[in-house]
Amino acid sequence: MAAAVAMRGGSSDSGGFDKVPGMDSGKYVRYTPEQVEVLERLYIDCPKPSSSRRQQLLRECPILANIEPKQIKVWFQNRRCRDKQRKESSRLQAVNRKLTAMNKLLMEENERLQKQVSQLVHENAHMRQQLQNTSLANDTSCESNVTTPPNPIRDASNPSGLLSIAEETFTEFLSKATGTAIDWVQMPGMKPGPDSVGIVAISHGCRGVAARACGLVNLEPTKVIEILKDRPSWFRDCRSLEVFTMFPAGNGGTIELVYMQMYAPTTLVPARDFWTLRYTTTMEDGSLVVCERSLSGSGGGPNAASAHQFVRAEMLPSGYLVRPCEGGGSIVHIVDHLDLEARSVPEVLRPLYESSRVVAQKMTTVALRHLRQIAHETSGEVVYALGRQPAVLRTFSQRLSRGFNDAISGFNDDGWSIMGGDGIEDVVVACNSTKKIRNNSSVGITFGAPGGIICAKASMLLQSVPPAVLVRFLREHRSEWADYNIDAYLASSLKASACSLPGLRPMRFSGGQMIMPLAHTVENEEILEVVRLEGQSLTHDEALLSRDIHLLQLCTGIDEKSVGSSFQLVFAPIDEHFPDDAPLISSGFRVIPLDMKTDGVSSGRTLDLASSLDVSSAAPQASGDASPDDCNLRSVLTIAFQFPYEMHLQDSVATMARQYVRSVVSAVQRVSMAISPSQSGLNAGQRMLSGFPEAGTLARWVCQSYHYHLGVELLSQSDEAGEALLKMLWHHPDAILCCSFKEKPMFTFANKAGLDMLETSLVALQDLTLEKIFDESGRKALFSDISKLMEQGYVYLPSGVCMSGMGRHVSFDQAVAWKVLGEDSNVHCLAFCFVNWSFV
Repeated sequence: MAAAVAMRGGSSDSGGFDKVPGMDSGKYVRYTPEQVEVLERLYIDCPKPSSSRRQQLLRECPILANIEPKQIKVWFQNRRCRDKQRKESSRLQAVNRKLTAMNKLLMEENERLQKQVSQLVHENAHMRQQLQNTSLANDTSCESNVTTPPNPIRDASNPSGLLSIAEETFTEFLSKATGTAIDWVQMPGMKPGPDSVGIVAISHGCRGVAARACGLVNLEPTKVIEILKDRPSWFRDCRSLEVFTMFPAGNGGTIELVYMQMYAPTTLVPARDFWTLRYTTTMEDGSLVVCERSLSGSGGGPNAASAHQFVRAEMLPSGYLVRPCEGGGSIVHIVDHLDLEARSVPEVLRPLYESSRVVAQKMTTVALRHLRQIAHETSGEVVYALGRQPAVLRTFSQRLSRGFNDAISGFNDDGWSIMGGDGIEDVVVACNSTKKIRNNSSVGITFGAPGGIICAKASMLLQSVPPAVLVRFLREHRSEWADYNIDAYLASSLKASACSLPGLRPMRFSGGQMIMPLAHTVENEEILEVVRLEGQSLTHDEALLSRDIHLLQLCTGIDEKSVGSSFQLVFAPIDEHFPDDAPLISSGFRVIPLDMKTDGVSSGRTLDLASSLDVSSAAPQASGDASPDDCNLRSVLTIAFQFPYEMHLQDSVATMARQYVRSVVSAVQRVSMAISPSQSGLNAGQRMLSGFPEAGTLARWVCQSYHYHLGVELLSQSDEAGEALLKMLWHHPDAILCCSFKEKPMFTFANKAGLDMLETSLVALQDLTLEKIFDESGRKALFSDISKLMEQGYVYLPSGVCMSGMGRHVSFDQAVAWKVLGEDSNVHCLAFCFVNWSFV
């Protein structure tokens, strides 16, 4: 009877009924608890067994002998349905909890705004009254009360004095987190919602720069506090955080004196440090609070010997308020209020230190995103490549970023010292003889002789270059700026044998680059991946020794939805076995916007010169072009490359490093000019067609030759000329490519669809040959029709598959090839048109 009740209740743990189609209504199949137990075990192994598998189950399980195969099929169907319903119910409950918590946050925010409105109305009435009673010159009542009063100097060695500071910090922090002590305005581009990081606001009209964020995370309050207090684990700009002393407060909390060092974002500015008091306590309602503020004096801190490399910044009352949420999780309030001493940096870089939006993007929202990432990983829903645990991959990201920051800042206490230059101050070269590379804990120094690391770094100002577009280009078109011999030299440092200077074994990059994703954050603002570069030797004797090069690469801000304060591409050579303790020598690029406007470039924009072909003085912008803000966007680019060296090769490696970074800077400048929306695309395109007719002339030749050979028009309006004809060819929906008429045909031009199909750019197009994009059957079909092409001037190719520059397969319904004739009727190049192409 108990079994029957359980079965009617729908439980499948102790028995159940399943209705079988085709049977009389009201008739159900009854399963015993033993049968249900067996079926449940089978369901865990195989939730959706095939017909043959179900037959096998009946034969192998005698307890199911009296059940028909159709009944077994229905049981599995119903079981899957119940499982799906449970999962959906759990998901909806989680969404409901999140919406409830978000609604609570919005109601609190609305209440705070109402208080702020009332306060402003009161202040406005008071100011009007004062203006009527006194002269404007003597009126001192207009000062806003949002300015935080300066921290009085107190004896840091006196616990009672520190407790008084802690209590004041606690009060001021809460007035910022939940009150109206600061005039908060919603941060542009950060709308609150169930899928957003939270409610993000920045300060208006207060001392220094400040940001506030409120959000819901699926972690317990104690865990949230533990993570947030470990600032170096989530704040990439934090070099170190040391608790100088700690003692209990009288109310059950703790007071800590903390010294924190931050990295410099670029080589053009000094780093910052902080000497603060941190107070941790529990409120009466069970909420946890960690608040912090700077202590007076510039000499505090345990590492005063290296203080000359830092500018002492001030942290005004800031911190974290974490409240338990009904149903699990926590509601987190974060306030960051800083005075970063902007006067100590060049004027062009002061926006980095005077913008509350920068603080929100670099610190405040990063903390919330890190909490969400940890919660996502602990839920068990994250599956990463290569079987690595999330914590291991997160450590790799942190090590890559930290190594790059160390190279940029070059602190003396890390062993860095500046080397003499060659009279030109464009590239700074530093060496570190104390930094060694180890394969693992049981293997000694990699090099055969004492050595270290040489770092060559440079910074430059970019104008009208969208940062995300530039970083994506550098990522996807490495051959445009990198030297494969240098990559091979860096990779050789991971081997047990001594490394040598590049050039002793001539190698070249074959053009193949395969990107294998490893992990990404919840909102894709950071991507960790492995890049394989295919290389080959230039000599026959060394052919057997040529090997691919593997890089571990960290990309930040390349997603089209990213709105960040910096955009990075950082990489390090790794061994193909990729152990968890692999040594990492980080190099790369960092682009930091100075005008802090939303990057308006859409994901559909081509990452090359091609997009600028859409620009003309009279034509409107096409969809996907950069916004007008991009034309005025300023940013600072920092480049840093690290090179291992042996002591007897130190000077040679330093010279090589300086020259290489200069070549990279030149390449980046060329690319920046190409992708800048302020540049004339037609002129840029013509520059890339060196040795060939101007772009407008080439477009006319392509269209005229198509009509001459095939008797039909390639474009709908064939009477157009000049830039108008070029724009029509550029926007043609089919992929149109031009290749040189040589023994080894090489591509020289492509329209937008052609570049999208090949996943390349006008800059990198010449690295592709006609043979490289066709598979074996495609090459046979093309070569078999070469004589026909030369005789009649054109040839149709059947549907087939070709390869993009990134190694992806591309299918097309039909292709046509024809000879492009110049004014002298000689063949200048071959043209191809691929119809209805798509990625396989």
